[in-house]
Amino acid sequence: MRDSADKVDLSACRLCVIRNRGSGKKDPPELLRSIRDALQDRVAEFELRETSRGDQLVDLARQAADDGFDIVVALGGDGTQSAVAGALAGTDVLMGVLPGGTFNYFARDLGVGETFDEALATLAEARVRSVDVGQIENLVFLNNVSFGAYPHILKTREGIYKRWGRSRLAAYWSVLVALRRLRNPMHLTATVDGRARDFTTALVFIARSAYQLDSFGLDGADAIRAGNFAVLIAKARRPLPLLRSAFRLAFGFSAKDSDFDLIITDRLTIETGRRSQLVAHDGEKTRMVSPFHLQIRHGALNVLVPADGRSKTQDPKA
Repeated sequence: MRDSADKVDLSACRLCVIRNRGSGKKDPPELLRSIRDALQDRVAEFELRETSRGDQLVDLARQAADDGFDIVVALGGDGTQSAVAGALAGTDVLMGVLPGGTFNYFARDLGVGETFDEALATLAEARVRSVDVGQIENLVFLNNVSFGAYPHILKTREGIYKRWGRSRLAAYWSVLVALRRLRNPMHLTATVDGRARDFTTALVFIARSAYQLDSFGLDGADAIRAGNFAVLIAKARRPLPLLRSAFRLAFGFSAKDSDFDLIITDRLTIETGRRSQLVAHDGEKTRMVSPFHLQIRHGALNVLVPADGRSKTQDPKA
């Protein structure tokens, strides 16, 4: 990561907020007014662009960049943040983060704050940090990519959300429901630096969020901070052992040696037995074609972080 010690001069910037109306919790009108009130008079130009379709977020963010906005702020959960980052990675446009999802791992990793007020304070007094992003084929991701059980957990979670609403409890419950339905393990080959290794597993989790790994007590967070992926391959092949691993994770007892094989790398290829595979990425899911080429794009995204260098988010272990 590369940091700039200089504060961003908002008064000279054109700023566009991209909002996903379908992301996380519903935003009350007064909250949107507070965002406008906090930013409109501080910048050279302010605009809010919205969509209720997640598949339009990349185009909205890319259009904002093409329209000459200096800062594009993503308002929504991790899926929204990831989509906007995908449009801005590799450009000089700055990205701001206003968390509005269930877990907000990217906002926590950056330390910009978990609430709108904290994140707005970051935007008002910010400096620039260049951060790494992950990429699988042409898709940018910020927190994680996974194969096997997790994409099916997301499918189950969507149904539970529709019935009971979005919450962390509903998200955790969807894990138990989905694992009960899991039937067949996945066969795959992971190739790193020309060396191929075969695995039979129920879950592959490719992590880019140090905060997420820290919060689950898993190894690999330091490797992520050093610019790598932490590739966690579950040793469990069936629902019951995987469920036991999930419970150990929840209570902080999991260790990579007993539950996961760990691969540290900034580039790898994964080939699965099935040509078409459901892939989970930052809380979303997409059907993609094997083999899958993953790499770290070092320093590809310029984001706004607290100017004083202090995290507005507590340590996950605190």
